[in-house]
Amino acid sequence: MSSTPGNPGIDLQQGVNCSMLKTIMLTVLFSLLMPFHAGQAQNLPPQTPDKLQGDMTRSLTPDIGGIKQFIEIKTDDPGKPVLLFLSGGPGSSMLNNAAAFTRILQTRFTIVQWDQRDAGRTLKLNPSPVQPTVEQMESDTLQVIEFVRKELKQDKIYLLGSSWGNVLGFHVVKQHPEWLHAYFAVNPVVSQLASEQALLATLKAHFKDDPVASKELAGIDPALDTDDDLYYLRKWLFHKEGKDFASSKEFRDMFFQWAKTWSTVWKTVMTIDLRKSLTTVDCPVYFFVGKNDIQTSAGITQEYFSALQAPKKALFLFEHSGHQIHHDEPEKFQRTVIGTLDGKQQR
Repeated sequence: MSSTPGNPGIDLQQGVNCSMLKTIMLTVLFSLLMPFHAGQAQNLPPQTPDKLQGDMTRSLTPDIGGIKQFIEIKTDDPGKPVLLFLSGGPGSSMLNNAAAFTRILQTRFTIVQWDQRDAGRTLKLNPSPVQPTVEQMESDTLQVIEFVRKELKQDKIYLLGSSWGNVLGFHVVKQHPEWLHAYFAVNPVVSQLASEQALLATLKAHFKDDPVASKELAGIDPALDTDDDLYYLRKWLFHKEGKDFASSKEFRDMFFQWAKTWSTVWKTVMTIDLRKSLTTVDCPVYFFVGKNDIQTSAGITQEYFSALQAPKKALFLFEHSGHQIHHDEPEKFQRTVIGTLDGKQQR
């Protein structure tokens, strides 16, 4: 699946080794949708946030859901409103490439990045002692927001979900809209089963003259309830995008290694349909949609946006983006977020 997990622009022409494949896997496949023990936060500078001046990056590792989880706070003024990113995935991190899509945002926000359990720096701290579930990660998300609100002394924050991160983000919108100034839904998971079925139809049409692809795509059950189904769907999606490494044994091995941790989460995601479960929200919501996104269907998202009831809402279509808006059009992405603050929304 998102976020990413996204496409960080890796040059596949130069050859792909296992390390690069792992990077691609975590940033392209898992950007979709496709490791703190109890105690005080660690690695804190002696100053409190309201006394800090100048550029500041803080790395914290509070206890979240029974393990240490990595949170980065980046700001030149802790009084700025908080913008917390929820990475795509599951199993991915937005931290390594964050500068490319947050430099402008830092002029208006305190940027907070969080590596979810079994991803990024949180995984390096400590692997999850239990198999991750959507319910556990929703609980983690609420705890992270409570921690950030207390740490930065702000009752409300801005929240942004990328791809899979919207599974977590819309849970917050539903449970605690009073915590949010607004929610930014970037290429959101709305009905992933419907999106995957639409993707399957697109790939079958695209590869109709390729006997190998046609045979493998024909073997996918439209219910998409097995790891094999998702593997073949991602394999041929990546081929369509020119990523020939998807045919390699390394890619297959890494996919099924990922599935050992995340298959259960993915299958739960496939049962979510916001069109039925969340028809009204109580905070402003802004949708960012890549016109060319076929992983989380742009059409399905636009239909959901039209029907959703909200005190304030807007949809921004990114003409030159697929599933990774923050990588494809980073400047427009940032200026659009800021435009919602200034009331200068442009579609």
